[in-house]
Parts: sequence; structure tokens; C-alpha cells
Amino acid sequence: LRRVRERGRPFPDFPVPGVLFRDISPLLKDPGAFRTLIDLLEDHLRASFRRIDFIVGLDSRGFLIGPPLAQRLGIGFVPIRKKGKLPGPTESVSYTLEYGKAELEIQSDAVEPGQKVVVVDDLLATGGTMCAACELVKRLKAEVLECLVIIELKLLKGSEKLKSIPFYSLLQYE
Repeated sequence: LRRVRERGRPFPDFPVPGVLFRDISPLLKDPGAFRTLIDLLEDHLRASFRRIDFIVGLDSRGFLIGPPLAQRLGIGFVPIRKKGKLPGPTESVSYTLEYGKAELEIQSDAVEPGQKVVVVDDLLATGGTMCAACELVKRLKAEVLECLVIIELKLLKGSEKLKSIPFYSLLQYE
């Protein structure tokens, strides 16, 4: 865990003044640290759930940890993207970010009713993006087993927005 924590770095006032951005780029550059990250997430999921059908990753940094995690678990990966990036019929939802508004989409046939998914991203701040992703999964009548992130910014209380959805963060910052 220390190895993973040491590979993150803060950038104040990015992307807008007042936001402290937690950058995982150094973690991605270090193959040993990245392997350790995936090991830790895999261990957590294997210990927590008997069955997971899909890892659902959020655009864009959830795409970096979701596929290797899904591959380790022997399951598929489903992307949730920014509006207009997915072909075919989609479900979409608008939501508020800590510094603006956005819209997410999932392909309408991405998951089936009753399938069990874990939603992954790199960071949880105010929780808007994660809540929107969970809403999309629920519209397709799949079950969100857990929301999983590398970093949680506890001061912003994003996990409180998730209400009854289980949440796990590897690293926490105030």
C-alpha cells in the first residue's frame, strides 16, 4: 500500500483554481507499483464477493485500472463513457461535477438484468460521477455490488452520496 501511495502526486489548482488534483500518472509509469495496485484491488474483490459478472469502468481513468482487474478476475469489462463516444443505443444521465456539469452513457445492451457489477474509477471526490454511473447500471437492472476507487477525498464526502451502495477506497486523503 505504501508503494502505491508514494506513486501519487498532488497538483493544486487543476483543472480549476481551488481543486487539488491527485495524479496517478507516476503510478502508471511504475510497472511494479501498478502491479501492486491491481494485486491489492484483486485481493479485496476476491475476499468480498463470490460472484462478479463485470467490472464497469468510468471514462477515462477507470479504463486504466478496470481492464487489468477484470482480466485478473476472469470477467469482462464494460465502459461508461462521456456522452457521444459510444456507438449504438445508449442510456445517458446528466450530473454535476465539483467544477461543472457532464453527461455519461452506457450501451443499452452492456449488462443484463440481475448481473452483478463493480464500478471502478481512480478517484472519488464529490461523488457525482460515481452516482451517475450507478444510476446507469441500475437503469439496465443490473446490481452494483460495490464502487471501488484508488483514492477517496474524504473532505468532499462523496461516499455519502452513494447511500446504500457499498464503497471501498484503497487510499484516503482529507
